[in-house]
Amino acid sequence: MSHPHERPRRLRQQDSLRSATAECRLDVRDLVQPLFVSEVLSGRRRKPIPSMPGQFQLSQSEALKECELLVKAGVPAVILFGLPAHKDEAARSAYDDDGVVQNAVRAIKRRFPSMLVITDVCLCEYHSHGHCGHVDRDGRILNDPTLETLARTAVSHAGAGADIVAPSDMMDGRIAHLRKALDQAGAQDTVLLSYAVKYASSLYGPFRDAAGSTPAFGDRRTYQMDPANLREAVREARLDVEQGADLILVKPALAYGDVISAVRSSVDVPVGCYAVSGEYAMIKAASAKGWIDERRVVLETHLSYKRAGAAFMITYWCRQISGWLAR
Repeated sequence: MSHPHERPRRLRQQDSLRSATAECRLDVRDLVQPLFVSEVLSGRRRKPIPSMPGQFQLSQSEALKECELLVKAGVPAVILFGLPAHKDEAARSAYDDDGVVQNAVRAIKRRFPSMLVITDVCLCEYHSHGHCGHVDRDGRILNDPTLETLARTAVSHAGAGADIVAPSDMMDGRIAHLRKALDQAGAQDTVLLSYAVKYASSLYGPFRDAAGSTPAFGDRRTYQMDPANLREAVREARLDVEQGADLILVKPALAYGDVISAVRSSVDVPVGCYAVSGEYAMIKAASAKGWIDERRVVLETHLSYKRAGAAFMITYWCRQISGWLAR
């Protein structure tokens, strides 16, 4: 009887062997926690997000409390999404120096100066129609007029103390426009994280509930990417790096490991991914039914992002992952 000469199973026999030979590892320092900060909520108030169990819209005070827990867990960074008290067709609240994100940035940096604060630069939460760009009378998204508003927003966030500004709008040419505006405003050291590869995914529904950013008409397929396209993702990433992006983001993460890998191989800046709200909601729902083990599935999926080449991950499980990794 012939026996195998090579026995890869030898290295799988014990936890210590599997750990010693693991090809990549999760690290709490790779994680970024999204926070939904509401201008409507005051005091120590938080509002549950029904489609995202365990996630909340937060008052500024509660956002600070959440940051304290994240710091204790070793999570180094947050990304802020603002829920303004006022919306209009010009998204004026987005670049208000006394706006919800601007005030949250100042408060977090005062209390936790070492925490990395990233701000989402988009207009969907601030537009009364919910789209990421300005709209004309015929409902068309106006690319170039939107760039100036995005630039004003990014400069306002940087002025408040944001370490990283992250345009997620998918307007063409925005990275060059924002980089120029930031430099002219004296914010040369502010990092640009580009949502260069943002697909028109069906996995964003819970986020839109959380951020109040569901479009009042149409959809976002004229500016977000077609899920069928991979080469286009590489093109988008390269264009944004050429225009001055310091970091690149791929969104969503779960079904896009091939995209993360291709983009990582094509650009010389760090690439991250966003484990989006729909991914979170699906895993939470299946776990609540007892159909999957939440801990094992979350660690497996996030390890797959790292394996694909993600240097950092925006995820709603930051504190949980920190606790699981410490066991």
